[in-house]
Amino acid sequence: MAFDLSGIAARMDRLYEFDREPVTPDKFKKGVLFASIFAGEHVAATEFVIGAFFVLHGLKATDLIFGLLLGNLLAVLSWTFLCAPIAVSTRLTLYWYLRKIAGPGVTFIYNVANAFLYCILAGAMISVSATAVGLAFGLKVPGLNDILPTNALWVLVCLGLGFLFTLLAILGFEKLGRFAEVASPWIFLCFIAGALVTLPKLGVRPDFSNFWEVATSQIWNGIATAGQQQFNFWHVVFFAWFCNLAMHVGLSDMALFRYAKKWTYGLYSAFGMYTGHFLAWICSGVMVAAIGREMHPGKMAFEALGLAGAAAVMLAGWTTANPTLYRAGLALQTVTGWPRWKITLVAGLVTSVLSCFPLFFMKLLDYVAIYGLVLMPIGAVVFTEHWIFPKLGIPRYQAESKKQVFNWKVLLVWVGSLLFALILPVHLYFRWLPGYLFALAFYLVLNLGSRKSEERTRP
Repeated sequence: MAFDLSGIAARMDRLYEFDREPVTPDKFKKGVLFASIFAGEHVAATEFVIGAFFVLHGLKATDLIFGLLLGNLLAVLSWTFLCAPIAVSTRLTLYWYLRKIAGPGVTFIYNVANAFLYCILAGAMISVSATAVGLAFGLKVPGLNDILPTNALWVLVCLGLGFLFTLLAILGFEKLGRFAEVASPWIFLCFIAGALVTLPKLGVRPDFSNFWEVATSQIWNGIATAGQQQFNFWHVVFFAWFCNLAMHVGLSDMALFRYAKKWTYGLYSAFGMYTGHFLAWICSGVMVAAIGREMHPGKMAFEALGLAGAAAVMLAGWTTANPTLYRAGLALQTVTGWPRWKITLVAGLVTSVLSCFPLFFMKLLDYVAIYGLVLMPIGAVVFTEHWIFPKLGIPRYQAESKKQVFNWKVLLVWVGSLLFALILPVHLYFRWLPGYLFALAFYLVLNLGSRKSEERTRP
């Protein structure tokens, strides 16, 4: 049988997901799909890394628990009251809605930056999965301070996993949900089981009578590992809030919530926050303490659960990388005009190469802060234009109505907000909130003149 490339391409082109048009009511999804998407994405590979890093950064147990409770609540509220209402109102992805506001020129710059940052994040998740797969080959995992690949086998494993992860991302939104429905409950159970199995190794008695004593003395004991900054309650609150900043405040998850029947579906994000960003982070902290605080997710899980643990790490990387690649594909699709499957394939190839560099995996906490900070001002611009402009009588979508390639006001706010955040004399984790408020106010001030000119032209 001949290998029909044109036939395959035609079938892939039929994987249409309203890339440029509003989602129609017959395509709205049930809440359970959003719950599984969030649980699958946030009970994932990042949890093996972030929860472990909290231990390395010397957090106290009380600061961790109460910080995560508050920070995750703020994240859920951000999805529910900032992202989901705009998505349900427009039924568009951020990438095409932004085109009406900022013009195709600014949107081009934003989408390329957005997609590249997502590719880095997905690449880091492939690296995490590689630590598990590599156990079968005696793979030497790069160290905390490594920037470049340390051996050829690491590169081969990362590239192979990147190819596999890209395939499912190409299949689209509903396939992602189905995969998450199957994988995420099992991965979550592995986090819980791994921590429970590990506790006796740390000296916890079967009746848990000395659990708190062990937790505060051997796991979250307030002592940072050499070379790691000391964290406190507020570091945890802001990290839990902003670690998905680009998705909720930055509005990238409009790509998901445009399928929601109503804006309150934003509350389904709690299924990811309190399973993944609370329980799973705590469980991975327990597991890293048991292997001498070595940053090796595959080894952490394998020491606790054997092959099942290693498989959980591999699948956890998959469930995180898939929706991230999906978003990257949507962003780049507006730039090239190619079908989404084709551009997702390109994004997957870029991601696979980036996954070979341990820098992004080992510096994940700082990278997450930076990529959210870079994209945050655009979320402020879109929020202001969508909700505040109509209240003040400022005309919306001026770039579209005036056929502007570049809305210089959006570009000025984006650059100005990043410079403002850069010079703030506070920790990296705390810069996004004043930066967001600055962007919102700055964009509003720049457009107040549009209201006056509009009033003067009225008969």
